[in-house]
Amino acid sequence: MRAVVCRRPGELALEERPEARRGAGEALIAVRRVGICGTDYHIFEGAHPYLHYPRVIGHELSGEVLEASPDGALSPGQHVVVNPYVSCGTCIACRKGKPNCCVRIAVLGVHRDGGMCERISVPERNLYPAGSLTFDEAASVEFLSIGAHAVGRAGVKPGDRALVIGAGPIGLGVALFAGLGGCVATVMDRDKGRLDFVMQAGIAAQSIVADDATKERVDEATNGEGFDVVFDATGNRSSMEAAVQHVAHGGALVLVSVVNESVAFSDPELHKRELTMLGSRNALREDFERVMAAIERKRAPVHRLLTHRASLADVTSALPRWTTEKQGLIKALVVIE
Repeated sequence: MRAVVCRRPGELALEERPEARRGAGEALIAVRRVGICGTDYHIFEGAHPYLHYPRVIGHELSGEVLEASPDGALSPGQHVVVNPYVSCGTCIACRKGKPNCCVRIAVLGVHRDGGMCERISVPERNLYPAGSLTFDEAASVEFLSIGAHAVGRAGVKPGDRALVIGAGPIGLGVALFAGLGGCVATVMDRDKGRLDFVMQAGIAAQSIVADDATKERVDEATNGEGFDVVFDATGNRSSMEAAVQHVAHGGALVLVSVVNESVAFSDPELHKRELTMLGSRNALREDFERVMAAIERKRAPVHRLLTHRASLADVTSALPRWTTEKQGLIKALVVIE
């Protein structure tokens, strides 16, 4: 079967790989759509902290069941959403109901080969029936679930003022579900075109351009008080470090993205706010289900987010181009027929 492999930083190739076989407790899936995530760009650029090369990339997946366990809940022909976070089930995090940060987690496309290929075998517990969702919509569930999980981590309340820094797909998911949770969501980014898209798509209540006047704009938006909760989804160390100054006293900072370096914060700025700082990693099944319900109820404008497409054969040239050519790009999909 064909698979897209990142052999080393800067090198993508379409390879012939051995045919996927169904493992014990797994289902064999014909992959139909693969969303391209910031993680995939980071892998291509050599900037991902948890990866060894070569790697079949791709973890935002939807597909069709080809083979399943005879006594399982899935059946051939069923359309599914793939949860790419394969957990051990026995470590301290799994025992606490947090398989999203399993000690021995194996994320498809990161710790083990992913789904940018024609077929893949996945544990049945990681497959959720897609219901009425299209393949496009089903492949969008995972990245939106990361945003939904971050909002859940923050414990937001209706009326809270939320700032989302970073208007990439993850940040847009955070803003969308913060708004659905009753927050007044503001998105901040350096790219005015991205912010125009955010407002036109109705994803946030307001936007702020990140520039030399950012502090003044934050003060204006919050009457000088700061935001009740700030989410940083930039994957940028300087942004993460500066985010503290936008948090209100008694507020929270949620770090949604990950960087492959140390991040430092001013202790006096944290303490005077009695600031709560949280990491948010991946997502749980309930986050996936929440996103699927929102899409089914037409409360998540997925069709607006999916801006670019490529075939399996073309993505080896398209992904490197999209790494630098971001104009108009929100989310790209690989279509496998």
